[in-house]
Amino acid sequence: MKVVSVVGARPQLVKLAPIAAAFARTDHQHVIVHTGQHYDADLSDVFFSGLGIPDPDVHLGVGSGSHGTQTGRILEAMDPVLARENPDWVLVYGDTNSTLAGTVSAVKQHLKVAHLEAGLRSFNRRMPEEHNRVLTDHAADLLLAPTGEALRHLATEGLASRSVLSGDVMVDVCLRIRDAVLAGQHPRPALPDGVDPDAPYLLATLHRAENTDDPARLAGLVEALAGLPVPVALLAHPRLLARAEEQGLKLAQGALHIGRPVGYAAMVSAVLGSVGVVTDSGGLQKEAYLLERPCTTLRSETEWLETLEGDWNRLVPDPALLGPAEWTRTATRPAPETPLGTPFGDGRAAERVVAILEERASLETPA
Repeated sequence: MKVVSVVGARPQLVKLAPIAAAFARTDHQHVIVHTGQHYDADLSDVFFSGLGIPDPDVHLGVGSGSHGTQTGRILEAMDPVLARENPDWVLVYGDTNSTLAGTVSAVKQHLKVAHLEAGLRSFNRRMPEEHNRVLTDHAADLLLAPTGEALRHLATEGLASRSVLSGDVMVDVCLRIRDAVLAGQHPRPALPDGVDPDAPYLLATLHRAENTDDPARLAGLVEALAGLPVPVALLAHPRLLARAEEQGLKLAQGALHIGRPVGYAAMVSAVLGSVGVVTDSGGLQKEAYLLERPCTTLRSETEWLETLEGDWNRLVPDPALLGPAEWTRTATRPAPETPLGTPFGDGRAAERVVAILEERASLETPA
């Protein structure tokens, strides 16, 4: 069996790591295509080296651009690659422009598409990721749902016959790296200057368009983070840095200390060392949950409803609406005593994904 994995952004590289390792334990051929959607070394190269992922077999180097431009460039570059490889499966990951473009290229060539992390829904149609994931699910031949909730979303949309519960591959890599960090096999987190790893701190990320593109909203979020009573280590995505510079907004103020994005093991280490997480990232919400750190999500919705159980995650679309005192209590709240469940699986999802692809490679595509 030959499988082409299409990746292009940081979260997809993390998901690719356990999949690549699972394929390496088989005789199947696994071809990695990196679209270059994330081309910054902090968001790409460090994950290949840090997670032991084989170098990409093909690098499309599409770079940045508007959603339409970027998706079109990936689609144009992907067509000849898939025509040449002619795989049994094209495996796409998550909800980025690379996901959608890889899917469209494959289905136009009558190649089977499997969507890893299928069935996630925010029900916010202003999010470009929501369009990518919905369109991909309805075009793909096999939908690998990470949770029971995702499986229910797919059934509601009439996609039950193409869907299977695989578990979440992010659990595989997160728990492995967590154990290695706790065993002292990775260095302590590289935090921004001014943040003491031995004292309480919050870890923060901020990158979504709805939070960064509106100057008033971004200024309000920065003010809210800067006013917290504990240091906030903000690992600044290139998008955030660019928007702040365009808007003349100083990020390093008050409690805010600015650092660069870090590799996955360093991120896990930083979360473990923190007293909590503030983010608008889907992946980091889930990682905070798995690492048992309270999370405050700067959005009005989440794809990961499971993290809201037991108050491990709270949605705060606008800290200003809470008022300074309630915002502080929310962002700095202690970890709840509610025990964690296992809604994301048992940490063996990647092996299950490879087995499912193998089992279904010769089956007819469902209607």
